[in-house]
Amino acid sequence: MTMPIIDNAKVLPKGQITIPKDIREQLSINVGDRLTLVCENDRLILMNSAMFAMKEFQKAMAGEAEKAGLHSDDDVVELIMKMRRGEEI
Repeated sequence: MTMPIIDNAKVLPKGQITIPKDIREQLSINVGDRLTLVCENDRLILMNSAMFAMKEFQKAMAGEAEKAGLHSDDDVVELIMKMRRGEEI
């Protein structure tokens, strides 16, 4: 487990803050990236929007492969082959 990075940021008049470099590096945040902010009670969670979207997608898709009868890589390959041949699924 990695140690948490704890740092401070000052809120500027327009509500802007500068995210410290070590935190930007940890979250892979680059110039122009979109960020997602989640407020839970007295906490603010800041994350890279691409990572947030991927995690939400993974949660939404949890269990769907099993429901579709996909239990192995071979099952996935067979499904792809059927789709390419235009077979009904």
